[in-house]
Amino acid sequence: MVSPTSQEVFILGLTQNGKTFRPSDWAERLAGVMSQFRPGGARRGSHLGYSPWCVPTTMNGAKCVIVKRDLQLHEPMAWDFVMNFARDNGLQTTDACLIPEVPLDPGKPGASTASDTTKA
Repeated sequence: MVSPTSQEVFILGLTQNGKTFRPSDWAERLAGVMSQFRPGGARRGSHLGYSPWCVPTTMNGAKCVIVKRDLQLHEPMAWDFVMNFARDNGLQTTDACLIPEVPLDPGKPGASTASDTTKA
């Protein structure tokens, strides 16, 4: 079940019974089909890169596709296609939101700097 409050849905390359989904390039293929759906719509050459709304990646050694909720808002039929793909193939899905890595501010307490590690 997909929560309407999540920012992203992860479609994992694992079936409901834990088997690895095949073919091994399924995530890249699905993201390739979705490449035309992007902010501002399809543009010349947009098929050459993945949509920021549907990105293939690997998590914990398993292929997955991260689908952003913005896809549902702007392209509901494309959202339905991706969610139906996951359901029809018995793939595991999970609601989440990626937390971007933020570099530590060296001026704040508890942050390490290069000089901290080089002191003898």
